[in-house]
Amino acid sequence: MAIRPLVILPDSVLRQVSAPVDTITPEIKTLAADMLETMYDAPGIGLAAIQIGVPKRIVTIDLSKSDDEEKVPMVFVNPEVIWTSEETNVHEEGCLSIPEYYEEVERPAAIKLRYMDLDGKTQEIAAEGLLATCLQHEVDHLNGVLFIDYLSRLKRERVTKRFAKVAKRESAA
Repeated sequence: MAIRPLVILPDSVLRQVSAPVDTITPEIKTLAADMLETMYDAPGIGLAAIQIGVPKRIVTIDLSKSDDEEKVPMVFVNPEVIWTSEETNVHEEGCLSIPEYYEEVERPAAIKLRYMDLDGKTQEIAAEGLLATCLQHEVDHLNGVLFIDYLSRLKRERVTKRFAKVAKRESAA
């Protein structure tokens, strides 16, 4: 297992649509383990493979809040939202690829997700609350969508410009 570098806004890789995983290979299992380790190190509660520069449809999630709590790592391969509730929730979202920026985002309150597990079996999960929000956020990453895309154009442009300036300063240094 290895901690991998995170892809940070404004890197265009984040806008790439990720490719489906055909079969669960040892490399896919290693990628999932690396993603979990990277997510825990960041620290975060969700990570899409594209956020470490790998355009594959893999998501890791663990909603355990602290190091004291038992970890509950979840891996979703080729996740697909197959149902959403009409009812919505607003959660404050952040993103490891947009560090230290948080905004409230409205999304469906409950979803059903179909995915493949690391044994190659198709599974379905019903989720609500924070898990539903997190799954939708990470599936968006696989489609090249960022949580800032749900914000007003003005807010989105401000955060994008701020991260572009930081990237420009870092590349000049």
